[in-house]
Amino acid sequence: MVSTSSILQSSIRPLRIGMIGAGTVGGGVYEIIMNRLGSRSAGNNTTASGAKKQVVITKICVRDPTKPRDFQNDKRSTEIVTDINSIVNDKDIDLVVEVMGGTSLAKSAVLESLKQGKSVVTANKALIAENLEEIVGVLNQVNERVVGKEAVTAGDGGNVKFAYEASVCGGIPVIQVLQSCYTGDIINEVMGICNGTTNFMLGKMEAGADYDEVLKEAQDLGFAEADPSADVDGYDVRAKIAILAKLAFGTTVPVDTIPCMGITNISVIDFAYAKSMGCTIKLVGTAVRQSQFGEHDGALSVYVSPKLVPNTHLLASATGCGNAVAIDSANLGIASYTGPGAGRYATANSIVADILRVANNTSTASPFPFSSNIEIDNDYVSAFYIRISFQDGLGIIRRIGELSESQEVSIHSILQQPITDRMAADTVVTTEACKYSQVKALCELIEKEDFALCAPVFMPMFTGSEYFCA
Repeated sequence: MVSTSSILQSSIRPLRIGMIGAGTVGGGVYEIIMNRLGSRSAGNNTTASGAKKQVVITKICVRDPTKPRDFQNDKRSTEIVTDINSIVNDKDIDLVVEVMGGTSLAKSAVLESLKQGKSVVTANKALIAENLEEIVGVLNQVNERVVGKEAVTAGDGGNVKFAYEASVCGGIPVIQVLQSCYTGDIINEVMGICNGTTNFMLGKMEAGADYDEVLKEAQDLGFAEADPSADVDGYDVRAKIAILAKLAFGTTVPVDTIPCMGITNISVIDFAYAKSMGCTIKLVGTAVRQSQFGEHDGALSVYVSPKLVPNTHLLASATGCGNAVAIDSANLGIASYTGPGAGRYATANSIVADILRVANNTSTASPFPFSSNIEIDNDYVSAFYIRISFQDGLGIIRRIGELSESQEVSIHSILQQPITDRMAADTVVTTEACKYSQVKALCELIEKEDFALCAPVFMPMFTGSEYFCA
């Protein structure tokens, strides 16, 4: 095995990496680059001239250098620093890996690195989703500046790269797929289970556990943070589906305009009703072209919500902390991509893949290959499931029907399990296709009724044979 110190002494200049952050994922990146690849990193990376391109992490920036790490640092090759600027401003560093998280200091580090002519690899979905246009703008300015001049970037082609495979679905290479494999196709819809924590929790709830119980278990196992809101309120998925929407449709969707419902109101009773309909419940991010005059020719709708998913649907097969993405396109129909959505080596593998693509000049020319001016209308259309908790009395179903009519919501079916407690019962209404705003308004009216015990729980449903797999 070739040592990293000998790589630095090689006649072929290695791609030198500065890594910001050294937590779980950062440690995995270090182990893969510096230990697992070893001499293979040279054999796997060939420049256009035929010379071998090697990669080495020369600096790591951490907040506390005395903190014990779960990887062995090679002090001969890698310096531990505490000042981000010592990486960003180091002219010997070609590529910056950002794995610190957050959207303030990380944003400064990423943008300044790009301005300094360094390629950037990151797993920071919130940073990308919230600052997508700014990142692309800086990247374009830098690459225009270096055209025709001496390369100031990683790799041999003179282009600064921004790569982010690990930002969505961890170890599943869905970013690379959307960047390069659908160039001759037209995408109609992208939908995905993009958060392993909530998928784990919903699976436990389907087996009979209540929400509070399964949240504590997820926290004890390290799947959920002490403040789990990013996961359970859907914000994590919201950032990811904004990124996928930009890749699939070329349109930037402001994150704060995306309707976002989490799983905090889902209960065991919802799974009981779902089971009676041959379905399960998944937290799904969706980006879909609506149909106006023809099929999928209308505005783009992007949203995050729990969904009733038929058990025959490919997304229903994602269990535990697994992730799954389904892409519906004109040429391929529905194609699915499944795998680990998080984890030390799964996420690190995607980061390393990005690093090696930069080193080999095989990264896409632009992180978002095309742009479009598709209209955005996040008042999406779907059939909906509505669960109403009520105190039993006469005329409740009639009143629900009247309120539905007032909002032009057509009822498809009414489901109700036998009432065992007349003071606290539930009924479920499913609707024909209607707008999100119509159902939201209907539920607000129902909540004001004397019989309602709380706000109704509502979520979209998959309908139509096109969503089923054989």
